[in-house]
Amino acid sequence: MLEIGIQAPNFELPDQDGVMHKLSDYKGKKVILYFYPKDNTAGCTKQACGFSERYPQFLEKGAVILGVSKDTVASHKKFQEKYGLAFTLLADPERKVIEAYDVWKEKKNYGKVSMGVVRTTYLIDESGIIVRANDKVKAANDAENMLEVVYTTSFLVFV
Repeated sequence: MLEIGIQAPNFELPDQDGVMHKLSDYKGKKVILYFYPKDNTAGCTKQACGFSERYPQFLEKGAVILGVSKDTVASHKKFQEKYGLAFTLLADPERKVIEAYDVWKEKKNYGKVSMGVVRTTYLIDESGIIVRANDKVKAANDAENMLEVVYTTSFLVFV
């Protein structure tokens, strides 16, 4: 996991429609950049739907949401359409960004060891600095927790 206080690595990835996105495109906005293992799995669906339901509240606070997995553009499109997801999903099948953000790790599942994406959420501020990083994400609570952080962070900025 990358450290708080460092400049977030820039990247360029296609979204669910094949449109390219760079982190630098979001300068001046807060970015919730979350990495998840796989489209259409139970935990990942809960996490994505949680962010989608709260998306208007994130936008109110000047925050955008970008979900990243190693799934393809076509997989992301199906996932987005199936659940009506309101935010951007980025495809990283070659794991360039996944590895740059240090979320490709050894995982143990029922005693079996394999490599995969560790569910991780970063909050990047308006100038591109990582201000929050969490690799102990509970999929069902991630959106609510991040919304609270965005509201708290916004409040502290204006006091």
